[in-house]
Amino acid sequence: MKLVHVNLAKGFGGGERQTALLIKALSSYNDLQQILVCRKDSPLRKLLSEVVGLKFIKANHQLAGHSLIKDADIVHAHDAKGVHWACWHYLTKRTPYIITRRVNSPVRKKASNQWCYRHAARRIAISYSIKKGLSARGWGEVDLIADAYSGFSFSKKISESFRNEFPGKFLVGHAGALVDRTKGQRVLLEAARLVETEYPNIHFVFFGEGKDAAILQQESADQGNVTWMGFKENIGDYLAGLDVFAFPSRNEGLGSVLLDVMDAGVPIIASNVGGIPDIVKHGETGLLFGKEDVSSLVNELKKLYFSLSMRNNLKKEARVILKNYSAEVYAKKYYDIYLSVLI
Repeated sequence: MKLVHVNLAKGFGGGERQTALLIKALSSYNDLQQILVCRKDSPLRKLLSEVVGLKFIKANHQLAGHSLIKDADIVHAHDAKGVHWACWHYLTKRTPYIITRRVNSPVRKKASNQWCYRHAARRIAISYSIKKGLSARGWGEVDLIADAYSGFSFSKKISESFRNEFPGKFLVGHAGALVDRTKGQRVLLEAARLVETEYPNIHFVFFGEGKDAAILQQESADQGNVTWMGFKENIGDYLAGLDVFAFPSRNEGLGSVLLDVMDAGVPIIASNVGGIPDIVKHGETGLLFGKEDVSSLVNELKKLYFSLSMRNNLKKEARVILKNYSAEVYAKKYYDIYLSVLI
C-alpha cells in the first residue's frame, strides 16, 4: 500500500506531533510505503529524517507536489491545507483520501469545504466534541480516533536539576503555545495572583513560545511566583519535575499534551472544554474546572496542594487509561481505516 500523508502547516504544534507519531508507528508495517507531503521548511523533515523508507515531497501550497506522486493508493490529510491538497489530488488522479479533523471549531460552511468533506472516503475526529460538531454538518459519517501520547524519555538528572532551581516550591506547570485566545494563559496568571500572598511556596512555570509571549511576560513582570521557561526540546524532562500540571484552555480539540503529562506521572487540573473531558475525568484521572473560572481553578489547585493522597490517586487512575492511547494502538486504528477504504 502506498500511503501519502499531507501536512502543510508552517510551524509545529500538536497536529504535527501526532502526524510524526503516526508515521513512526506505521513504519513497522512492512506492506506500507509512506510518503509525506510537507513544506520545504517543515520541522517534520528533521524529526522524521531517520524513518526508514519515508519519502518527502515538497509542497508549500495546496497545488504543489502532485506530479511527483505516482500510483498512490490513499491520501491522509492531517491539516486544513492538507484537506484541499487531498481534494485536488482526488480530482486529478482519483486517489481516495481520508481527513483527520483536530480543531474544535466548526468547519466553515463553504462550498469547497462541503465538497471536500463529502467526497472523503472517511472523516476522522480526535474527540467526541469534534465528532459532534462535524456530524452536525451532515457531510458524511464521522469516526473517532483519539491522539496518542508521545512516549517522551525522562531524564532524572534534568528533572532534578529543574526542580533544584525552585527549592521548597510546589511547582504548577503549563506547557503549550503562548496564545491566550485559545490556551488561556491569562486565566492561570490570574490564579497565580490570587494565591501569591497566602501560599507563597506555590510557584507557576510556563513552557512554550508563541505570539503572546512578550505581552504575557510583561503583564506578569510583577508576579514573584511566575517563571517563563521558554521552549524546551524535550519537554518530558520538565513535565516529570512538576507537582501539578494546569491546562486552562479556552478551546481545545483534545489536548494531547495531557496524555504526555499523565505519562510523566503528574496530576492534572484542566478546563472543562472541547475534547479535554474525553481524557480528564473529574475526580478520576484529573480535576476539571469551568471555562475561564479562575476561582474554581484556585479551589481545585488547593485540593491538590493539601492532599498528597489525591494527587497519587489521580496519577494512578491516569496511568491505567494510557494503554488505550499508545502509538501502537493509534497506528493500528488508522491502518484498519486505510484497509477499509481500499477493500
